[in-house]
Amino acid sequence: MAEVKLFGVWASPFSRRIEMALKLKGVEYEFIEEDLQNKSPLLLKYNPVHKQIPVLVHNGKPIAESLVIIEYIDETWEGPAILPKDPYERAQARFWAKFLDEKCPPAIRKACCSTGEEREKAKEEVIELLGFLDNEIEGKKFFGGDNIGLVDIAGNFIGYWLGIITKLVGIEIVTEDRFPNFCRWINEYNNCSFVKENLPPKDKLTAHLKAWFEALNTSE
Repeated sequence: MAEVKLFGVWASPFSRRIEMALKLKGVEYEFIEEDLQNKSPLLLKYNPVHKQIPVLVHNGKPIAESLVIIEYIDETWEGPAILPKDPYERAQARFWAKFLDEKCPPAIRKACCSTGEEREKAKEEVIELLGFLDNEIEGKKFFGGDNIGLVDIAGNFIGYWLGIITKLVGIEIVTEDRFPNFCRWINEYNNCSFVKENLPPKDKLTAHLKAWFEALNTSE
């Protein structure tokens, strides 16, 4: 049997992406919890370039970067397709997954960690970005159509983590008036039984993020 190990952090949306993809394919794996303040020698060995989680190790061979790992999982194991088979649809899925990785987190981080005019400017940027997603999801159950696909998995941060974070910092971004289609996707996504099984408990994640924000504010 193939040996599969995942180096990650339970509260990381990027680690959770990989767990979701593995479970969607029915792949058994060992999860190795990392301490990002004291990274293990194995993590540094397997990902010497970025020195970050997640890292998937399959039969001793490491693969880094969450979106790269998801495509590897999709191509390596049988089971429900994560990326579309059609070349154009596949390219579109990659585009939106990259958009979620490169555009959304920096803007959201700035909106949540800044104050005053800088925060308001960052909020407007986030609202603009989510508007693109609202248009993209219109008329569809999931970004992947009727079934969860690459973009839905990549969107776990904005589908689950974002609501908790904005509530903690006291800002309002995602509303049904602004984003009716996006809010419907969030409800579909978070109420999907498979997704529920593969997200961290809300209370535990809220406490973790609250402690992180408090530590961040103390260090400033």
